[in-house]
Amino acid sequence: MENGISVVINTYNAERFLRQVLDTAKEFDEIVICDMESTDNTLQIAKEYNCKIVKFEKGNHHSAEPARTFAIQSASNYWVLVVDADELIPDDLRLYLYDRIKEANCPAGIYIPRKNYFMGKFMHCHYPDYLLRFFKKEGTVWPPFVHTFPIVQGRLEKIPREKQNLAFIHLANDGVKDILKKTNEYTENEIEKKKDKNYGIMHLFYRPFFRFFKAYFLKGGFKDGKAGFIKAILEGLYQVVMISKIIENKENMKQSEK
Repeated sequence: MENGISVVINTYNAERFLRQVLDTAKEFDEIVICDMESTDNTLQIAKEYNCKIVKFEKGNHHSAEPARTFAIQSASNYWVLVVDADELIPDDLRLYLYDRIKEANCPAGIYIPRKNYFMGKFMHCHYPDYLLRFFKKEGTVWPPFVHTFPIVQGRLEKIPREKQNLAFIHLANDGVKDILKKTNEYTENEIEKKKDKNYGIMHLFYRPFFRFFKAYFLKGGFKDGKAGFIKAILEGLYQVVMISKIIENKENMKQSEK
């Protein structure tokens, strides 16, 4: 349906928050669960909500991106809203999107802000954290790399950051242990994504420093006390680990060619 919206959720052992997420998605025209071989109660919960379930082989993937395009193409409606299995959809956002698609000048894709939390606090340094998650299904392709946005055919818009009532609510509230685990997993995928980048010693200095400076000072992390300072440090650490792995990979390739 041209005025229909499918909510698409990629899952892998996502039972922790899934019921809460599906409660906020159930008023849409369709919910598609693209599951990557979950071993917990994810699929049982999806069946309780009458979701359309498709499956994608997990393999060695550390993120949902390789399965995104398949999940999107599995949707039945003209419009798609991609949601992670730990994100709530405010009712105001649902109403806003249905109103927009009725307008003649509706863009092909809309960036949606997201509210993130750490140590139980709303993180100023991560807002608006824009995500391109709403778009026309036709012609949309999602690159199979972590931290990428879909390629949408047509004009794009952003929901104004002031409209916090329209922002996704990120339930994860990951602790330091979780963030370090994800840093290790996600940076593995960055190796392939950025294999053509030539990083050197200076990159190990200024990229982490700039990411810390941006998170703590430019984006207001200082407003969040100790939690904001720690989160800004972890932002910089991600860059250190990512660049180090890319440099290591290039050096290993050079050695193997000798």
